[in-house]
Amino acid sequence: MSSDTYAPPLAPAYPPGGRSIFEADARYQVRRGVARLMAVLVGLAALGAVAVLWIILGYVIWRGLPAINWPFFTQRPLPYGEPGGGVGPAIAGSLVLLGVASTIGVPIGLGAGIYLSEFGRGRFADAVRFCGDLVAGLPSIVVGVFIWALLVRHVIGHFSGLAGAAALAIIMVPIIVRTVEAMLRLVPHTLREAALALGVPQWRVVLSVVLPSARAGIITGVVLALARAGGETAPLLLTTLGNMFFNWNLSQPTAALPIQIYNYAVAPYDDWHTKAWGASLVLIAVIGILSVLTRLATRGKKLA
Repeated sequence: MSSDTYAPPLAPAYPPGGRSIFEADARYQVRRGVARLMAVLVGLAALGAVAVLWIILGYVIWRGLPAINWPFFTQRPLPYGEPGGGVGPAIAGSLVLLGVASTIGVPIGLGAGIYLSEFGRGRFADAVRFCGDLVAGLPSIVVGVFIWALLVRHVIGHFSGLAGAAALAIIMVPIIVRTVEAMLRLVPHTLREAALALGVPQWRVVLSVVLPSARAGIITGVVLALARAGGETAPLLLTTLGNMFFNWNLSQPTAALPIQIYNYAVAPYDDWHTKAWGASLVLIAVIGILSVLTRLATRGKKLA
């Protein structure tokens, strides 16, 4: 037989030991068992994290729903010990404070994040990044004490909504900075190189190419910062103090939902305790609405 027509014999399916070569050995069975065990453990961890959230949310709904009615949203808190009233000034005050804090914090955080991602190099950028991480880890009460010592005592001279908005802005800035930097770094460099090759200046590349590509992540980071700032109580107690009436003058003490929840919760009256749970439910609902609006705004705008 010629060599060009010779074919080597096939290996037997059953070697001399009597076991098929396609049969899984003991080591493969162990690895598959370990993989399944780890998948189950990871799934249980995810289920535990979600379960904690739903347990807290369910308990707040159960305790807070009896307080929810139209007067609860429109009326002001009544004097100490009197049943009735609502959290209307606190809802309005929280929205105003978050709006002013966003006006201050979002541009600063967005600009700093763009600098660190697109322009910042060397020691100065490292120092900015380190300071941002340090401020992000500060307890919120430290921020409140700082604003109280600086604005409340020496600049404005009294408690005010502006001082509270400044404290919330400081809390928001490092969250936005780190989120914006991380999202911009995910944008492929080929997009930047293509725009620069067409003769577009770098600042225009950032505004017209990089930022739109990372829009979904940036908006999500801003909402996370708003959610974090919207639930802070200690800085507001030291800066804006609170108010039982509707107040649109930010140079005066201003009501806020976290402060109102605290005032209702520490009172020795069951009716006020119910209102504290109701105000907590309203605060969670506001954050939930912001999250839903974020998903709607970023739908179909995935990172390129």
